[in-house]
Amino acid sequence: MSGHSKFANIKHKKEKNDAAKGKIFTIIGREIAVAVKEGGPDPANNFKLATVIAKAKANNMPNDTIERGIKKAAGDGSAANYESITYEGYGPGGIAIIVKTLTDNKNRTAAAVRSAFTKGNGNIGTPGCVSFMFDEKGQIIIDKEECEMDSDDLMMEALDAGADDFNEEDDSYEIITAPEAFPEVEKAVKDMGLVPASAEVTMIPQTYVKLTNEKDVASLEKILDLLDESDDVQAVYHNWDED
Repeated sequence: MSGHSKFANIKHKKEKNDAAKGKIFTIIGREIAVAVKEGGPDPANNFKLATVIAKAKANNMPNDTIERGIKKAAGDGSAANYESITYEGYGPGGIAIIVKTLTDNKNRTAAAVRSAFTKGNGNIGTPGCVSFMFDEKGQIIIDKEECEMDSDDLMMEALDAGADDFNEEDDSYEIITAPEAFPEVEKAVKDMGLVPASAEVTMIPQTYVKLTNEKDVASLEKILDLLDESDDVQAVYHNWDED
């Protein structure tokens, strides 16, 4: 039992994602293109592509859209122009923030990320300044209302498939995997007939921080909203306890 409701955060994110589905598909499309360029079009032999496909399906991207993206990337040299850059920093109240970007213009992206932190009273730090507070893990969240399986049976199936940990919360189940085990565990979950509320390789905070000052909350939300608005930003991770 973790005591922190990831599912509440995921429902909040999904509401935002549904309002910006086009941006989500654009982001995943870039990730598919880069993964294909780096490791080829076969997900069975390309772990990075397999994880991006899992993310695409978790965001309800149609299979034909995924396949078109893979085929296009396999014959499109322009995808190699994208570069992955990670920014780290602090928001109000000492909240640790990691921003992962994929860009064809480093100056534009750096300016957008720096502006978001500045406008929300945060500060960009040096590489590694907050990443040590997070663990890269595969995370699968299952809505209890959508799961008829007994929790013990689900836990045993997940662990047998290669999961590292299983947590039960009031409204959901959380399955944690090593990044390399994620595709196999995610497949096992779907083979059980379950549709995860979220399934991705992510950065999980080792501890969470609560904010009690309303101004700090408003400022942090400003940072996160501005980052969400940038097409170059692929993912944002933080240790803010939003409960």
